[in-house]
Amino acid sequence: MGLGDEGRTAPPEVVGVLLAAGGGTRFGMPKVLAGEGEWLRSGVRALAGGGCTQVLVTVGAAEPEMPPDARAVRVEKWHDGLSESVRAGLIRAREREGLTGVVLHVVDIPDTTAEQVARLLEAAGPTRTALARATHSGTAGHPVYLGADHLDAVLEVLSGDRGAGPYLAGRADVIDVECGDLGSGVDRDYP
Repeated sequence: MGLGDEGRTAPPEVVGVLLAAGGGTRFGMPKVLAGEGEWLRSGVRALAGGGCTQVLVTVGAAEPEMPPDARAVRVEKWHDGLSESVRAGLIRAREREGLTGVVLHVVDIPDTTAEQVARLLEAAGPTRTALARATHSGTAGHPVYLGADHLDAVLEVLSGDRGAGPYLAGRADVIDVECGDLGSGVDRDYP
């Protein structure tokens, strides 16, 4: 410990996971490739710029070159739905020493900004016990913050084409963070 470091705490270790493994059936191509890779780069910028100390991108249907601030996580069963992408991302994130929490985001909301992620993290503390999600005009969406203490329980309920939503549903301790002034929050399912 250096001179003057007494009493300082390490910054929170928050891993951002950009969910991008799907085939984009309705879209006509894997969304991770949309906009010639701009959706991928935009999602990584939002997570890294918003305060995530590491950014992981789940890949499966396509495996594009990663932006410098991100690492790919291969999802073998990507065709089984969003849950497999979430599972792969959370399992890899848990490997991070001193993990405080995870920000889950989806590649198909390309207007998400670093300001939205920062607002979410500020509301969440971030702490190991917090749960928070962005809302847009009161509608729950992404990004979502999961404190590290919740990851095992989230992994237990993952199935099909659903992510952490079933775990968050009906819980009184989820912090809703209005971000409608910063972006649409609309999933782009069609070209």
